Amino acid sequence: MRSLDKNIEALVASYKDLGLVNHCGADTLPNRESVAALLQGLEELLFPGFRKNDALDHDNLALITAEKTYRIARELILEVENAMAFALRNTNIPRDEHDTRGRAGCHFAAELITETFFAELPQIRAMLAEDMKAAFAGDPAAKSFEEVIISYPGFEAITAHRLAHFFYNAGVPIIPRMISELIHSRTGIDIHPGAQIGAAFFIDHGTGVVVGETSVIGKNVKIYQGVTLGALSVKKEEADKKRHPTIEDDVTIYANATILGGATVIGRGSVIGGSVWITKPVPPGSTVYIKSGGQVIEPRKQDL
Repeated sequence: MRSLDKNIEALVASYKDLGLVNHCGADTLPNRESVAALLQGLEELLFPGFRKNDALDHDNLALITAEKTYRIARELILEVENAMAFALRNTNIPRDEHDTRGRAGCHFAAELITETFFAELPQIRAMLAEDMKAAFAGDPAAKSFEEVIISYPGFEAITAHRLAHFFYNAGVPIIPRMISELIHSRTGIDIHPGAQIGAAFFIDHGTGVVVGETSVIGKNVKIYQGVTLGALSVKKEEADKKRHPTIEDDVTIYANATILGGATVIGRGSVIGGSVWITKPVPPGSTVYIKSGGQVIEPRKQDL
């Protein structure tokens, strides 16, 4: 145990040399446990009685909703403020202004973002209702809407994504990615919060699905496990470009298909077979599959 003193000295020296310390106080980062608790609380608001064993009835539903909303709003303002203050560190604002004017501005912005978020929560619920119906209709094994809400990992992932996507669009740093990675660890489904996903989206099974930041997915799209909507290049200088594919309405993508590139568009109504590799646009209504001798793109009959 006597060697611990030297080990501690070396560890503290690494703090000085490498940084990577989240200081308590005004400059603290969003807290992982707090964001996880916020996500759980928001899921409870979206689906009362499904995520927590509340004693809900018609008489107390409004009261319980109000209590949860005010509690979550207070916590959300704090975490959003922390995230925005962290981002402020990387600006050219002088330190004394960062601590005064900058922090006050972050708090004001966090309040506005939180207020806007709760105003949009009913619309997010409406989108999720469409996702739920798509899952029920798309999976013969689904016995009820309730089963989809309480047990389907794909539905859990898209629920978190629709929340994270709001904060991504609102310009909140860090927190959207924290939400997406929390769900990634729980479901094995990795959806970047920047991805644009239309209504009635269904992920069947889901394990290993990857949807990149600049992906655009239309309405009534169904994808299976192992699907990747990725980039052809991972160069840092291309971070601001569209790097991931566009999937138009009414497309089905089967297991382990890989679709790459920002210029790659999968046309409306297409069916993408399992394990295919696509880096070029696919015309609307096509079927893409693998057979002996290679990969086939079969256009719809009227195009033959």
